[in-house]
Amino acid sequence: MLTEIHKTSGMGDALEFLSRYHTDGEVFLNRIVTGDARETWVTHVNAETKQQSMAWGHTDSSTRLRKARQTLSARKLMVTVFWDAQGILLIEFKTRGATINSKVYFRTLKKLQRAIQNKRRGLLSSGLVLLHDNRNRSSAVRTGEVLRKFKWDVFQHPPYSPDMAPSDFNLFTAMKKWLGGQHFADDEELKNAVTHWLKSQAAAFYAEGIGKLVKRYDKCLNNGGDYVEK
Repeated sequence: MLTEIHKTSGMGDALEFLSRYHTDGEVFLNRIVTGDARETWVTHVNAETKQQSMAWGHTDSSTRLRKARQTLSARKLMVTVFWDAQGILLIEFKTRGATINSKVYFRTLKKLQRAIQNKRRGLLSSGLVLLHDNRNRSSAVRTGEVLRKFKWDVFQHPPYSPDMAPSDFNLFTAMKKWLGGQHFADDEELKNAVTHWLKSQAAAFYAEGIGKLVKRYDKCLNNGGDYVEK
């Protein structure tokens, strides 16, 4: 549950976001690069979604089909993804067992900086807006120092609010649906499949994910800073 402090913080973020959007419109949205210090897990063996697991018998049959429970593999990888309204900027798979700390995130941000220089010429000079979630307080201080050196405009996600993080409500929701029911033999096969899916999505998919922030922040403000999705 969000505390009153969290809700107040969320309202402040919503007001700032909407104010900037109403001033600059699509220009503001096109400057946003989003991603997190800790992203999501992808696994070698993936459970089917509810729709995929539906089994239909013959219309004349009274026998109900049974579906065996799946034994999910513990083999998994953490993937960090940064993207904007045009598409993917950086995909980084973390070594199994790696600790995500300020040093690791600093290296990721350096890679992101190079990726933006190569793929989005002019974005760094025009004013990049980094929308990210850096939850750890101590690492957030160190990360903030790095970002100030980069001279990036940083916009934090409201605390404990995945419903305001485009990677959570747009990108990974679709990716996990696509992964449903799939099995991968090893890390490389999993990495290649996830990378291909991320890069093969149309630009409109990514633009829509960033654009949804406008309605979500508006709803957050009207909800008094409470969750947009419950």
